[in-house]
Amino acid sequence: MDLKTAVYNAARDGKLKLLLKLLSDRSPEDVEGLTTAKTVGGTPLLIAARYGHLEVVEYLLEHCRVNVEAGGSVNFDGETIEGAPPLWAASAAGHLLVVRSLLQHGASVNNTTLTNSTPLRAACFDGHLEIVKYLIEHCADLEVANRHGHTCLMISCYKGHHDIAQYLLEKGADVNRKSVKGNTALHDCAESGSLEILKLLLKSQARMERDGYGMTPLLAAAVTGHSNIVEYLIQQPHTPREAGIEALELLGATFVDKKRDLLGALKCWKRAMEMRHTEQGSIVHKPEPRQLVLAYDYSREVSTTEELENLITDPDEMRMQALLIRERILGPSHPDTSYYIRYRGAVYADSGNFERCINLWKYALDMQQNNLDPLSPMTASSFLSFAELFSYVLQDRSKGTFATQVSFSDLMAVLSKSVREVERAMRQRENMPDSTQFTKALSIILHLIFLLEKVDCGPEQEHYKRQTVYRLLKASPRGKGGFTPLHMAVDKDTTTVGRYPVGKFPSLHVVNILLECGADPDSRDFENNTPLHIAALNNCPVIMNTLIEAGAHIDATNSCQKTAYDLLDEKLVTKTMLHPFSYITLQCLAARAVEKHKIPYKGLVPDELESFIELH
Repeated sequence: MDLKTAVYNAARDGKLKLLLKLLSDRSPEDVEGLTTAKTVGGTPLLIAARYGHLEVVEYLLEHCRVNVEAGGSVNFDGETIEGAPPLWAASAAGHLLVVRSLLQHGASVNNTTLTNSTPLRAACFDGHLEIVKYLIEHCADLEVANRHGHTCLMISCYKGHHDIAQYLLEKGADVNRKSVKGNTALHDCAESGSLEILKLLLKSQARMERDGYGMTPLLAAAVTGHSNIVEYLIQQPHTPREAGIEALELLGATFVDKKRDLLGALKCWKRAMEMRHTEQGSIVHKPEPRQLVLAYDYSREVSTTEELENLITDPDEMRMQALLIRERILGPSHPDTSYYIRYRGAVYADSGNFERCINLWKYALDMQQNNLDPLSPMTASSFLSFAELFSYVLQDRSKGTFATQVSFSDLMAVLSKSVREVERAMRQRENMPDSTQFTKALSIILHLIFLLEKVDCGPEQEHYKRQTVYRLLKASPRGKGGFTPLHMAVDKDTTTVGRYPVGKFPSLHVVNILLECGADPDSRDFENNTPLHIAALNNCPVIMNTLIEAGAHIDATNSCQKTAYDLLDEKLVTKTMLHPFSYITLQCLAARAVEKHKIPYKGLVPDELESFIELH
């Protein structure tokens, strides 16, 4: 163990005597280096504050002259908090004495983490009332919000800390402040299920407003299943009749899909229907559906008491009712709408009814692509679920109680939509998804292409498949390190795409399709590796030969001036089988001579020839 780690561990464990021993008889420069160095991302002062070691904190500040803001990364409940000041860590962990000492030594009370979380917000999160009071008494700003726009009041309401919420309100916290997504403290309270805090907020003039998804606190309580809050808000004189009806209907849908309580759902729906038909003879009608949906087995919402009572004999129809109600009330842009459609599809898949599953998942995928940003995590998850399902069914055609088989059209529909997703992302010049999102999307696409080999198709279908792959290549997407789809097809890491096995890479079949559809065998990643380099690193002689036959230059060099042949393991038979000079032309030798002797050529030769020389 090195000395820096030993100092960090002593601070973490509160061993002041050991710390004194480690730092004694050292020069001021050495002490400064040891006490400001980061181990596991954090400083000794940060870790001592996090674990409440007051004596160590004061020794570091007073005798070692450590900067009171010297923080870094710190772990809480399995999550790493980046850019945390020592005061934030002490506040989050509930160490009041350390908080007092840090402030007395000049710590900034409003200094934040990288996500803009203040020490006050950290104390509110875990319910440390005394620290909250102390920080506010020392000028902590109640209204500093984190990167999502969540304030201290919002987090205390969400976590159910009534005493803290009350204190913040007494100190003037803005009860109607909105987050980036438009939710207020009332929404957070409704989602967490704290009726007492909700009453407190309403007494403080909290308004029932809609968030960015159009959700009121009443609907937020319904979608999370908090019956007590739904009931209380429905009884309020200012709650419109229509709002109460929708809340009960949505609560019933939550009982079906989240609580698996069909009888509870029927009670909610029965109350909602009574509210629709009572009150001085006026009837609140449900809107007519625009069209019946195949994914819902062409079900329509019940509209009479008789139809509602008949649902008790048909649990499957009840589940379709829940999906219909959620889509009508929440709308297709709300994440819960597509989430529960996918959830219901997964339940069907578990019972062997893959056809119903595929229909539901296709419907949810269309919903996501029409409403979410390109390559969003939810959409990527849908594509991955399809790939894993198709792989599972194709491994054993006998699986499935309904004798379902994955058809070419099923696979191609998903492949086409996944390529469309990449095209959408590439057209989005601003806020382009990061390389991680592209890597996952391209991996899934390559797995779908891998699976297509397992299904029969005719000439027209084969043409459609290649046309779709050509669209992918034309979009020129890049994954990790600048990998093209062809780089990824020859990389073993592409095999791991989710929790369950799908395709196996490197894949000669996928490589051949990509090459036939126009993939450049000499394309470069950010380290100037061609697919041939990656194939060499993965020791794939057959794929290397395929790439060479497609025109890949075996003498092309990467940023380390290594050829693919240089990267092959000396001990492997593969290297003895390949004879690089058999594939080197006079053009290649001439290009290498130009580069070797530093002969000026840029701007003096055609662009195509310039690229050829750079390749070597």
